[in-house]
Amino acid sequence: MKKVIAGIAIGAMALVGGAFGAGAAVAAPAASTLVLSGGSGVFQLDPITINATASAAGTVAFKLGGKVLGGCEAVATTTVAPFIAKCSWIPAAPGAAALSGSFTPTDAASFAPVDSPVLNVKVGIPVQGVISPIHIYVDTILASGPTNVLYSKTGVTCAISSQYILGQTIVFRVYANNADQGGAVMDPKNTAKAYLEVSGVKDPIPLVYGNHSGVSFWIAIFKTGAAPLYNTLGIISYKVTFVAKDQSTMKVLSTKLAPRIVDGKRVMGEDGRQAYDRVSYYRTVQVNPVLKGATGTWSSNFGATSQLTLYAVPTA
Repeated sequence: MKKVIAGIAIGAMALVGGAFGAGAAVAAPAASTLVLSGGSGVFQLDPITINATASAAGTVAFKLGGKVLGGCEAVATTTVAPFIAKCSWIPAAPGAAALSGSFTPTDAASFAPVDSPVLNVKVGIPVQGVISPIHIYVDTILASGPTNVLYSKTGVTCAISSQYILGQTIVFRVYANNADQGGAVMDPKNTAKAYLEVSGVKDPIPLVYGNHSGVSFWIAIFKTGAAPLYNTLGIISYKVTFVAKDQSTMKVLSTKLAPRIVDGKRVMGEDGRQAYDRVSYYRTVQVNPVLKGATGTWSSNFGATSQLTLYAVPTA
């Protein structure tokens, strides 16, 4: 009987040694998630907010092109769900940007670190006046023409459109203003050259200034069709260029005092004297040596769905 009891005791001690002597099993940290959103804004305007949503509390290192953004090296998430961290970002340049983040959980024993998928955004730039003081506006219309399948989709000619059919004639309508000249309209008096360049077309197409039904602006005629005319289907890549003439004078923004007038009458101050407002105006100054004429260019900055597209003639 004593031998049996001794055997049971030894067996129990062996089990205890097996359970605790070798160490208890520890569960692996749970997989974490990190998703970025936001990040879209306008260049040289307000700071852009990037949001990171994690599956647990912790810190997030925000990255641009794989490099950590200054000031956002370890941004803490909120302590309750949804676990969100925010980075205020001031882009150094406009255009495409690849954003990402690395998550470090507060409870490292329960949650694993993780990197977010890349968030691709585009930092917006102004459509006009990007290159120089010359501000350019461009639109395109269908030239008046045949009434068959090449007729405007909208049922009228001269409709502004971004979609054209092979064989149609596209009219580029352009106007521009020169900030160096106090916002003066760009016309033949102050413009040295104005032309349109289309990718795949050897020579630039001159822009011609004139009176168009009572409104004056620049135009370029662009014909599509069988060779030797332009016939490349898809996006029409183009650029408009203006070169201003050199100027011996220029307009300079200044200010002056002007009498305050309400309903045609001068306003008097509480002291019985005439009230004045400071207003802006341009004054002309001589420039020596002459002011070199600025060069302004414009290319469509819109998405592919807004750019000019040339389609094949539809079949029955």
